[in-house]
Amino acid sequence: MRFSLLGACFAAIVSCNTDQLPNVTIETEKGNIIIELYPEAAPATVANFAQLIQTGYYDGVIFHRHVPGFVIQGGDPQGTGRGGPGWTIPGEFQDPDLREKMPAHEKGVVAMARTQNPDSAGSQFYICISSDPSPYAHLNGSYTTFGKVIEGMDVVDALRERDVMNKVTIENYTEAP
Repeated sequence: MRFSLLGACFAAIVSCNTDQLPNVTIETEKGNIIIELYPEAAPATVANFAQLIQTGYYDGVIFHRHVPGFVIQGGDPQGTGRGGPGWTIPGEFQDPDLREKMPAHEKGVVAMARTQNPDSAGSQFYICISSDPSPYAHLNGSYTTFGKVIEGMDVVDALRERDVMNKVTIENYTEAP
């Protein structure tokens, strides 16, 4: 199934409290991570991420990939790096207006993982872990960045493959009726 904001499968539009952006809390054995989401930069991606969180999709899912000095990646319920929710979403980085609003890859930035197909993201995401921006230069403009860690970067730095997202919650997010 392919994700489409115009499709019947999922047509929620992101709206949020005007005072605060949506925040996601990822509870792990090593501590909590709080991620601020940017619906103005990636509305379909944030809507998809929120839907998955609200259904408990990420609860109990592992971080299946750790590349030292680069990223920690999770969101595959199979834990193999090949699984997903059963649908894909468009790569919003392909829209020049949205791409301009997306944060550049740097430490703490959150982005959707995908295959070589730009419209293949579903549930897997990664968090950048290097303080040096040079490893990310080739990713800017080619992946949808949609959030940033605002608390718990020390927890992100401590994560490794097989660490579990025990519970993932979202605040300050509502779907339009």
